[in-house]
Amino acid sequence: MDKFIINGNKTLHGEVTVSGAKNAVVAIIPATIMVNGVCRIENVPRVSDVIIQLEILQQMGARVRSLNPTTVEIDCRGMRNARTPEDLMRKLRASYYLIGTLLGRYHKAEVAMPGGCNFGGVRPIDQHVKGFEALGATVSIKNGYVYAEAPQGLRGANVYLDVVSVGATMNVMLAATMAQGQTVIENAAKEPHIVDLANFLNAMGADIMGAGTDVIKIRGVETLHGGTYSVIPDQIEAGTYMAAVMATGGSVLVRNVIPKHLECITAKLEEMGAQVEELDDAVRVTRLEPLNKINLKTLPYPGFPTDMQPQLVAALCLAQGTSVITEGVWDNRYRYVEELRRMGARIQVDGKVAIVEGVPELTGAKVQACDLRAGAAMVIAGLAAHGTTEVDGIAYIERGYENIVEKLQGLGADITRVTVPEEDRMPMAR
Repeated sequence: MDKFIINGNKTLHGEVTVSGAKNAVVAIIPATIMVNGVCRIENVPRVSDVIIQLEILQQMGARVRSLNPTTVEIDCRGMRNARTPEDLMRKLRASYYLIGTLLGRYHKAEVAMPGGCNFGGVRPIDQHVKGFEALGATVSIKNGYVYAEAPQGLRGANVYLDVVSVGATMNVMLAATMAQGQTVIENAAKEPHIVDLANFLNAMGADIMGAGTDVIKIRGVETLHGGTYSVIPDQIEAGTYMAAVMATGGSVLVRNVIPKHLECITAKLEEMGAQVEELDDAVRVTRLEPLNKINLKTLPYPGFPTDMQPQLVAALCLAQGTSVITEGVWDNRYRYVEELRRMGARIQVDGKVAIVEGVPELTGAKVQACDLRAGAAMVIAGLAAHGTTEVDGIAYIERGYENIVEKLQGLGADITRVTVPEEDRMPMAR
């Protein structure tokens, strides 16, 4: 079993290049199921979620070929509508996008319930089911599988999402792409990766308008054709390296970004005392002075992203004064707080609110990554801490960060990935 060893208290300097957006590509890859042709997808991050998805498609009969480290070619014309492999499906949350795409192509889907990160709260798929049923599908959940079918085909409908859900917005959009007639999704999520999925589908012949607003209109088409598409840069990966600079100090140029997508993050970093310079496809983040306290609430895009909350809290542990963090998206996303306390952080949690009282320094400790973004927070805390930090459970981190060790080493961090015997591992739960 592998873990990260970090010798901290070193400022970060240099340049880092951001990979393609994980949250976009994990919907784009399943979307290729509906394409009658070859899809060439560029700027693909080589993270475990992507590798697992490609393996799932191959097991279902798709032809997958890597053209270079960031480009993959997918041909699903020879694919069969088989029950999805349960062992692989349980390893990633984004497996639910296969429901929408299999419904779209075959009018029937048998998909194992998603796995991936567990924040200790509820991440239901009820809004996905509501959307599929509005389009004419019958959906049931039995023995760990989602069964959905529409023998007469899907038909366009008005779908109002009771809550702003990224996953449901994308999944209903996928299912509606080849439905008969027009589908209107109201109260849709607006995240950049939703726009990217819509742009991919449109590049393959779909007719989708309004992505990036709260009303998306999809006119169903009979077929999609092959083509080439480049995935947008990863907003959250970029924000993670920016947050690391806030924790350690220093100056880093973050390349391959869309600065507009980072504005919600940049605004808070500047409030904390950062200097942020925006370039055409890069941002330079500099932090030379002590960190300021802030108040922060996570919200759907264009608000501050919930996927950046743990990373920023890790930095705020070292701010002057007391910060107030309100989680406005997920229930109970503070399981990582106990790990930060092991490093000397002073954080109190009451429901969705965390009170972070800044301390002069953090100290290295053995900590556990309990989900993807919490794991990134542990890395950031370790980079800033005095002494040595050991981060266990790094499989979570590698779900969403490509070459994180090498990228941080390039910025001057002392971090290594090591293999330890099974008996030396930390217990998974405390």
